Amino acid sequence: MKPINQNEHLLRRTLIAAAFAIFAVSAFGQGLNWEGQTGAFVTPFAYTSASSAGHLGHPQLAFHYLDGGSVVGNDFQISVTEGLLKRVEVGYTSALNASGSNTTLAPLFNNGFNVFHGKLNFLDENAGKQAWLPAVAVGFAARTQVRRVGGVLNDKDTSNGDFYLVATKTVTQVKHLPFVLNAGVKETDASLLGIAGNAPNWSARGFGALGLVLSGPAKSKIVVGSEVAQQPHYIQNLPNATLPTTLTYFARVIPSTEHPLNIDFGVAQAANRVLPGAQVGARAQFAFGISYRL
Repeated sequence: MKPINQNEHLLRRTLIAAAFAIFAVSAFGQGLNWEGQTGAFVTPFAYTSASSAGHLGHPQLAFHYLDGGSVVGNDFQISVTEGLLKRVEVGYTSALNASGSNTTLAPLFNNGFNVFHGKLNFLDENAGKQAWLPAVAVGFAARTQVRRVGGVLNDKDTSNGDFYLVATKTVTQVKHLPFVLNAGVKETDASLLGIAGNAPNWSARGFGALGLVLSGPAKSKIVVGSEVAQQPHYIQNLPNATLPTTLTYFARVIPSTEHPLNIDFGVAQAANRVLPGAQVGARAQFAFGISYRL
C-alpha cells in the first residue's frame, strides 16, 4: 500500500473538516426560525437562505406552532423566505392565534399580525482564509397590525420592530462533533417578539445560541441546542408587568442530507408571573416547526 505523505494527510483532514462545515451550515444553518429567518428556533443566524451570486434561490416555506398555555393560547406561524444574490434574504410571516381558555387574560393575546423581515450578510465565514472569522450580518423584523396587550387595552393596531447585528460560526475542529455558535444584539421595541405586543421604548437586547450536530438513525442528523434571548423588561400599558429572558431548548431533525427539510421540536420558557397575582403560565411550553426549501 502506498504510504500517505504529510501533505496528503493534511489535505484529507481539510476536506473532512470542510465537509462537516458544509453540512452544519446547510443542515442547521438553513432551517427557518419562529419568524421565518434563517436561524435556530427564535434567534436569527448570520447565514441567509440559499442562493447563488446574481440569482434568486428557491423559496423556503415554514410552519411553527407554540402551545402557549391557557393565557397566550396557541400560536401558529406561516412563513415564506427567499434568498437572493448569495448574501440577502427577505421574507414574510403571518402570525396567527387560537385563544386560550383563560377568559380574563387570553383576550389580550387573541389576535394575529404580520412580520416582514430581511437580512444582509456582509462578511463571509472564514473570509480571507481566516478560519476563526464568523459570518456577520445585519437584519430587521417589522411587525404590523399588532393588537395584543396594549393594543387590545387601547383598541388599536400597533407596530414594532427589531434591528440586529449577528455573528455565526461553525466550528469543525472537534472531531466528529461540529457545532454552531451564534451571538448578536438587537435594538427592539417589541415585547416577546410581538407576542405580548409592544415594549414602552426601544432598548438593546442580546441573544445567542449553541447547537451540536449529532448522527441519528438511518443516516439522519440531529442538532440539539439551546438559545437565550433577552427581552425588554416592561410591557407597554402594563407598567407593573415584567418579562424575563426567553430560553429555548430544541432538537432539529434532518431526515436526509439529500432533501432540504428540517423538523424542529422545542421547549420554550417565555413568561410566567408577569404581574403580582397574574400567572401567564408560558414557562415550559411545547413548540414545533417544519421548514422546506422548494
